[in-house]
Amino acid sequence: MRKIKIIGVPLDLGQERRGVDMGPSALRVAGLNDRIAELGCKVEDEGNLHVPIREMQRVGNHHAKYLKEIAAVCKQQASWVLRTLRQGYLPLVLGGDHSIAVGTVSGVAEFYRRKRKKIGLIWVDAHADMNTPQTSPSGNVHGMPLASCLGYGPRELTHLFDASPAVDPRNAVLVGVREVDPQEKGTVAESGLTVYTMRNIDERGLRVVMQEAIAIADRDTAGFCVTLDMDFVDPSEAPGVGTPVRGGATYREAHLVMEMVADAGRMLSLEIVEVNPVIDVANRTANLAVELTLSALGKKIL
Repeated sequence: MRKIKIIGVPLDLGQERRGVDMGPSALRVAGLNDRIAELGCKVEDEGNLHVPIREMQRVGNHHAKYLKEIAAVCKQQASWVLRTLRQGYLPLVLGGDHSIAVGTVSGVAEFYRRKRKKIGLIWVDAHADMNTPQTSPSGNVHGMPLASCLGYGPRELTHLFDASPAVDPRNAVLVGVREVDPQEKGTVAESGLTVYTMRNIDERGLRVVMQEAIAIADRDTAGFCVTLDMDFVDPSEAPGVGTPVRGGATYREAHLVMEMVADAGRMLSLEIVEVNPVIDVANRTANLAVELTLSALGKKIL
């Protein structure tokens, strides 16, 4: 029996729009726990990490706002993920904004590093998340976590444990990107990260793209982390996200990504982020996020 441990990280310090801290609750309200159990999995819910309240913190460096607080949460989260893997559970992490991915990926990477193994990473997102404090136009850390996982950016995020990068860029894949900041493009090119834009998906088809993405993330690794920013999906299907961008994945394309991940059988952790019920419509985005989670865990049409 597959064992799943749910970890809520209601962090909202990485971006400007309020409400994403309620994302874990929205997913639970949408029946996440029971619906995973219906797949035949053992489910344990660890509850939520304690995160700082924005109104009680100082912004700090405007090029990386709330960096100290975000790094502390990610450090705690990484330790929680590490413990979850030691216990034989798959970590299912609920955000919160996308800055929490640093904690998830670092925790998984550390677990396998101690076994002398590497991990891969499939990052499904409308945005590249490859900014650093030097390139970010906003200073919002939720635009920096992929860069941090690949060793770019502030040491507080790149070195949650002793080793950096958490993921070799040759095993990291960005899928679905359609909005990249001008200065961010240089970091993307320099890193060696594999990127599939929405144009690539339009021209080549999502099936081919995901076959290649899984092969890259799985090459000479123990498997791969999957992190899904719900803004990957078109806003017509997922309106409750903080930074919507038109031209995203359709309902079925989003499911195909997760179904192919499940078919590969190599997922080491799953993370769902940027669900904001304050700006959602009747919890549609959270409901879709739950459906996509089930597909990633092996739910099939037949």
